[in-house]
Amino acid sequence: MKHQGKGRIFGRKSGQRRALMKSLASSFFSLGKIKTTQAKAKEVRPQIEKWITRGKNPTLANRRILAATFCDGVVKHIIAHGVTYASRPGGYTRITKLVRRTGDGAEMAIIELVK
Repeated sequence: MKHQGKGRIFGRKSGQRRALMKSLASSFFSLGKIKTTQAKAKEVRPQIEKWITRGKNPTLANRRILAATFCDGVVKHIIAHGVTYASRPGGYTRITKLVRRTGDGAEMAIIELVK
């Protein structure tokens, strides 16, 4: 029995899932918004929000935590977004549903930053 299972599996092993979430987040911070499946958008959203919260307070410790996950260019984007949302208590992203994908009928969505 699976008890208290958290998160989506996406038919991948744990390392592949971590790499997927890291690449989605890197693309998000570089571009400002990404188009992906609705399930992936819902899964990456809490992580993105936590990283932006870390970027709001750009201490050396927070920079090192971000640098352990992302490259330097992405860390700069995160800190820039964090400073932008310094007065906001949370809710930095928005998920907008789109029409289904024609190939396999997957539910699509855009995840973007709230202005």
